[in-house]
Amino acid sequence: MQEKILILDFGSQYTQLIARRVRELNIYCEIHPYNHLPDDMDTFKATILSGSPHSVRDTDAPQIDLSNIRGETPLLGVCYGAQYLAQTNGGEVLPSKIREYGRANLAKIDNSSDLMKGIEVGSQVWMSHGDTIATLPKEFNIIASTADVDVAAYKIEEEDTYAIQFHPEVYHSTDGKQLLENFLVNIVGCSQDWTPDSFVDTKVDELKTQLGDDKVILGLSGGVDSTVAAILLHKAVGKNLTCIFVDNGLLRKDEFESVLDQYKHMGLNIIGINAKQRFYDALEGESDPETKRKAIGRVFIEVFDDEANKIKGVKWLAQGTIYPDVIESVSATGGPSATIKSHHNVGGLPDFMKLKVVEPLNTLFKDEVRRVGKSLGIDAELLGRHPFPGPGLAIRILGDVTVERVRLLQEVDAIFVKGLKDDGLYDKVWQAGAIFLPVNTVGVMGDERTYENAVALRAVESTDGMTADWVHLPYEFLAKISNKIINQVKGVNRVVYDISSKPPATIEWE
Repeated sequence: MQEKILILDFGSQYTQLIARRVRELNIYCEIHPYNHLPDDMDTFKATILSGSPHSVRDTDAPQIDLSNIRGETPLLGVCYGAQYLAQTNGGEVLPSKIREYGRANLAKIDNSSDLMKGIEVGSQVWMSHGDTIATLPKEFNIIASTADVDVAAYKIEEEDTYAIQFHPEVYHSTDGKQLLENFLVNIVGCSQDWTPDSFVDTKVDELKTQLGDDKVILGLSGGVDSTVAAILLHKAVGKNLTCIFVDNGLLRKDEFESVLDQYKHMGLNIIGINAKQRFYDALEGESDPETKRKAIGRVFIEVFDDEANKIKGVKWLAQGTIYPDVIESVSATGGPSATIKSHHNVGGLPDFMKLKVVEPLNTLFKDEVRRVGKSLGIDAELLGRHPFPGPGLAIRILGDVTVERVRLLQEVDAIFVKGLKDDGLYDKVWQAGAIFLPVNTVGVMGDERTYENAVALRAVESTDGMTADWVHLPYEFLAKISNKIINQVKGVNRVVYDISSKPPATIEWE
């Protein structure tokens, strides 16, 4: 049975980073809201409690009964998790006299502690808390301190329960990976055997069991996620998989034809569908981002339903949903919250569509999907393609979507992406694209005054899309691309470059 680590999410902005760091150690983990525990608790080898934006002193602070976890399997509390363990067992948590946010250094370390092996005095850690543990219960022993915080880390006697006041998952905690490895490998005893090859073997076996001889349809997008999902499913069910690639009129310039050509030698059964007008009709007059996303999702489902009805015996709709899609579509704490954005491939199917959903990649981050794709032998050029949003250019056109705006943005985007490739910058960027802005600006072309459209260029670097920073593209490159766009794309007289990071912005503008 595959080893699993449970991460209980109390709403921290860093929870996904904990999962990333655990998986970098070739150990599989899952994130679950603190108030929705998984049914198969016995299958997890250890539990990690995340941080939280809440204070444990708040009347509405997240609460959880740990009686079936603590002492049964190893437990690591991080920040809020550390404070929660202390307070609920008789300790005292108070507002900090000196709040610690950002970098700090460990001033004292108990080198006999299994958790602190290989970590030296002076090691930099990342703090983010306004409370501090003032007193610990008697069976709780301090194993690390900073100059300002006595209880930076502790262990509970006679059990493998540890807690730390800092965040080992962030880059600025220089020995964070070592600490997590100490906990997961040395204390928990994980074998570190979760690799792309092992994922493929396990997932193909699971799919064979789940799908049997049933027929499956999959919506291909030409991107990494749907391609890897298709190859995995093909290995499991072979000819029983039919892939549908829909031209929704919102793809990049000439993408429909080029993607179909790329798939020719992959052994997949693919049907290309021209459904441009159906999508344009559904989007007519719609300017709200969520409304546009939902309209596109609805039409995708309708197109798939039409095609499924043409194929006798189809029982499953496969989707390339990945873990960030799932995470961003639900509350981080399992309760009511504002959705960042809805994903048209998350949330099930309407009642009229009598298909079950299979999502082979919904536990993987984007970089993990790429590694699995490499293990499957998928062409490096295809795996290296930048992510492209499911709703396509519709959410890169702010405001109403029209055929003319799509055409204009396709031209701008093509110049930008080709320029990145020609100048050897494409592989240094995680995702790039152009955005149509619903504003006209004054310009001068020749001796004439113009009043035309503005566009924005966006290029970010990231690992999995959960966080992202804008790419510092060379000024000379940006100047050259801006000049080409304005000269070659009629209707554009101004180009700007987006220098916002995620957070606080998102990668897409809608």
